[in-house]
Amino acid sequence: MPERVKMQLTNFTDYALRTLLYLGAQPERLVPIAEVSAAYGISRHHLMKVASLLARAGFVAAVRGRGGGLQLAGPPEAITVGAVVRACEPNLDLVECFDGAHNTCPIASVCKLARVLDGARGQFMAALDACTLAELAAPGPQTQKLLQIWRRKVAAG
Repeated sequence: MPERVKMQLTNFTDYALRTLLYLGAQPERLVPIAEVSAAYGISRHHLMKVASLLARAGFVAAVRGRGGGLQLAGPPEAITVGAVVRACEPNLDLVECFDGAHNTCPIASVCKLARVLDGARGQFMAALDACTLAELAAPGPQTQKLLQIWRRKVAAG
């Protein structure tokens, strides 16, 4: 049986998307990083790095200090999953030959597989570009219960 191929985004990108989903579910308030960390069981230290990149990329507004936190910097309809992935991923090279500086494949100049994989990568990104945070971020009662958002709203309110 052939080995299963695994195409995977980095944990950093996963955490960035989860953070944006959490913020998008409650855009009316400033959310502390510790709250997002607790909701997903993700290290606060990692989320600080994620939040920094999201702020530099213009996806979130960050307020430092006591009473600070994160909030979407714009409407969730304006944030595409593709834009977030591009901002977070160091590269989207599926195979070695996509990186001309480090390519050692002797058939790269005539390889048809690279074109197929590049087309697949383009279709993947097109699908992510077609999906906005607004389509994903309005969790129903089940998601709110799982993330305990309702408890945090009461505690913060």
